[in-house]
Amino acid sequence: MITIYDTLTRGLQEVPVDGNSVNIYCCGPTVYRDAHVGNIRTFLLADLIVRTLKLQGRQVKFIQNITDVGHMSEDFQGQDKLLQQAQVEKRDPFEIARKYEEKFHQDLAKVNILPADSYPRASETIDLMLQTIAQLISSGHAYATDLGSVYFDARSVESYGAISGNKLDALKPGHRYEYNDESDKRFHADWALWKSAGSRTEMVWDSPWGKGFPGWHIECTAMSLDLLDKRIDLHVGGIDLRFPHHENERAQSNSIIGEEAVKLWVHGEHLLFEGRKMSKSSGNVVLVQHLMERGLDPLALRLSLLENRYRSQMDLTWAGLEAANSTLKRWRINMAAWGENENRLVDLEILNAIERDLDTPRVLLRLRALEKDLSVPNEVKRATFLYADSVLGLDLHRKIDVQPLNSAQIELLQLRAQARQDKNWSESDRLRDLLSDLGVAINDGPDGQSWSWI
Repeated sequence: MITIYDTLTRGLQEVPVDGNSVNIYCCGPTVYRDAHVGNIRTFLLADLIVRTLKLQGRQVKFIQNITDVGHMSEDFQGQDKLLQQAQVEKRDPFEIARKYEEKFHQDLAKVNILPADSYPRASETIDLMLQTIAQLISSGHAYATDLGSVYFDARSVESYGAISGNKLDALKPGHRYEYNDESDKRFHADWALWKSAGSRTEMVWDSPWGKGFPGWHIECTAMSLDLLDKRIDLHVGGIDLRFPHHENERAQSNSIIGEEAVKLWVHGEHLLFEGRKMSKSSGNVVLVQHLMERGLDPLALRLSLLENRYRSQMDLTWAGLEAANSTLKRWRINMAAWGENENRLVDLEILNAIERDLDTPRVLLRLRALEKDLSVPNEVKRATFLYADSVLGLDLHRKIDVQPLNSAQIELLQLRAQARQDKNWSESDRLRDLLSDLGVAINDGPDGQSWSWI
């Protein structure tokens, strides 16, 4: 079985399986801007889980929502991100949403993230959210106000704070992503399930409580419970969503079904870039497109992210991305040199690493050691790399336009690798010169020697 770190219990837990099936829900993008590489890291986490389960022969149902309903505010002044971007681009807010939704799917494809089974849009599930809110009111977990808003009663859930460790009596008013115009709620930690439209005229809908729009957290509760038949085996998201989003979602979902709706909460850690948090104000937001503009394979990003455990904070750099790009090129050249057989060979060390909390760095170490091992036949190397790639998703079998080495050149490369392993530096230099005469340039790096045509 696969074990993954569960944020709720603070420990490794086996991935729950019902028969042979696993239901997964992952929080998707708010489509008012391009997804940056930090967002991609979270989506890659879900992809790794899905690929690992499929490698085991499991049936996976994977849902990822698209937040295209304006309800988030960073400055607490009521200015919604989607509406704000619509003003900047002078376009309809739903045009903005469709534009960035399409770019999101394009970016996922570029880094080889498998598509979800469904991408429900918040704007198309308003009726479902209204039904869910009505259930919460009926059960006493939510209340409507005279101003036309509906709030969840945070004090109605005894275990509130179990995911984040926050306690209701310690929470201060106005925590991030909640509005400041909520004078009609009973308790400062209550949150909006439905907000009265007030003076807002765009992205509003009719409801039993008046015209308005949904709160942030209710869409994930409504979608996950409905589309996964009230059985969410794994819920995936970035660590920044742990509070308040997932804490509030858990309270809502549990109140609907009367038990823990999510069996395992999985969170990916923050991604820094060049030592700093990515932000628009700092001018260091990196997109997949930026890699391509530098001539890098987008899968170099995927490889760089796999070099670190998903729940460890990571500092991504251009130097690291360039090194990953070189490694991808070398591995694809090697794969072509190792033959054309598409067989996959199960490697227990790789399997054990991936099944124990998605230890991708250990998988990559295994591949690097295997690459250098002269005692392993080439067909075994290729079959093992193909097996690992079913989870890593690096397209290592991709054909590259490069003239293959002849048998003499291959033999010289192997002899030089052995000379370096034996620390016979003079012989290593002699073989480098021989290869150079044959048109083969050698580069010695931390992962061993690589070659290219002169």
